Amino acid sequence: MRDAPDALELASRALAAVSGDEAEASVHRERSGFARFAASTVHQPTLVTDENVTLRVIRDGKVGSVSTNRTDDEGLAEAAARARAAADSARPDPAFPGLAAAAPLPDVAGWDEATAALLPEELAARAWTAIGAAGDIGLYGYFTCGETQLAVASTTGLAVSQAMTDATLVALAADSAQSGYASTSSWQADSLDLDRFAREAAETAARTSGAGEIEPGTLRAVLSPWAFGELLWYFGIGTFGALPFLEERSYFSGRIGERMFSESFSLADDALDPRGLPKAFDLEGVPKQRVPLVENGVVTDVVWDRKTAARAGRESTGHSLGAGGSGYGPIAFNLSVAGGEAGSVDELAEAVGDGIYVTRLHYVNIVDSREGVLTGMTRDGTFRIEGGRVTEPVVNLRFTTSVPAVVAGLLSLTRETTLVNTSDFYDERYPYGALVPAIATEAFTIVGTGSAPGL
Repeated sequence: MRDAPDALELASRALAAVSGDEAEASVHRERSGFARFAASTVHQPTLVTDENVTLRVIRDGKVGSVSTNRTDDEGLAEAAARARAAADSARPDPAFPGLAAAAPLPDVAGWDEATAALLPEELAARAWTAIGAAGDIGLYGYFTCGETQLAVASTTGLAVSQAMTDATLVALAADSAQSGYASTSSWQADSLDLDRFAREAAETAARTSGAGEIEPGTLRAVLSPWAFGELLWYFGIGTFGALPFLEERSYFSGRIGERMFSESFSLADDALDPRGLPKAFDLEGVPKQRVPLVENGVVTDVVWDRKTAARAGRESTGHSLGAGGSGYGPIAFNLSVAGGEAGSVDELAEAVGDGIYVTRLHYVNIVDSREGVLTGMTRDGTFRIEGGRVTEPVVNLRFTTSVPAVVAGLLSLTRETTLVNTSDFYDERYPYGALVPAIATEAFTIVGTGSAPGL
């Protein structure tokens, strides 16, 4: 594991500025770049260098927190004063479990020197590599990579830090009549086959011209890893965390120990897996654990932070969002689904017989978190499956489907799993994703049709 001594030094300075009170300082530092492209032209290049400190102060059972980008001594002193004032004006929080104590961290991968050192011109060059591989069709998307440093220090003696890297290519090949999608992610930029995924997007797009209609209904379907990962991520927001579980808003509420899914489905949240985007601790400095969520179709657990764990008489599994995110409860950021027996998408199509193939989902929203119902659109490559073969393209489809029904009706899963980036990069960089196979299911519900592929 790569430590982040500069981030930890900043956390220690921020903690010293509080002076005398029980307190915690967390630091987020980022150095990253985006090389965006549209119509096969690199545009809107973005470079980010940022550091943020969050101070949490506890006074007489009351908690106040403040975040600042001013990290000189004067800025930290002002933030400490504001955090003390926020605590003084707050109501006592009887549910606050106190600050985390120091504990041994797991040793994880997740930092790559070459990725951390990529220069702006190298980001642009990799974007051009993808554009060149897509051929004549316009390519839209981005290549991004960066280094994130996290550190947490507190008056309990906790002092932890980690540096991590990540890189992602998003490739959308499209014109007015066709569109195709592919994406790839890793914590090692040099491991990404940019040519392959750009070509895949272009080849998918070329197959979408002349898309036809399809009748709504509950269909058999093959979902690519990008589609399945997106479905699980949105399902997990309302299902896999302890807060909705305790408040009986989760599909898992009251169902621990019950077989709710196909026996071929096993799911964990695993931030320790080197194939994903590894993390050693959460945003309160608590060590990460691998948490089995579903084992052979049986619901086993949810993820916990210190506040929800104290409420339920459990221990934190290392899933806190930190001082500013506690209202959401813990989040499962590193989903991992065990692969199955299928060697290819062709084998999944054979298992389906007649149905549809879905490359990507778009504009996904939660309809009913208690029952795991989501809605959204298929996009950038939806096809009929006829007689066990992927055949002609169909227009974009509106789905409103039960994720539990999708997973209960699994017909097959690929052996190979893919790291699907689930971060939208709209906020501070905190790389996360889902490690998932492609799947075949007997129950994906289409409720309407939309536009033909293309921009």
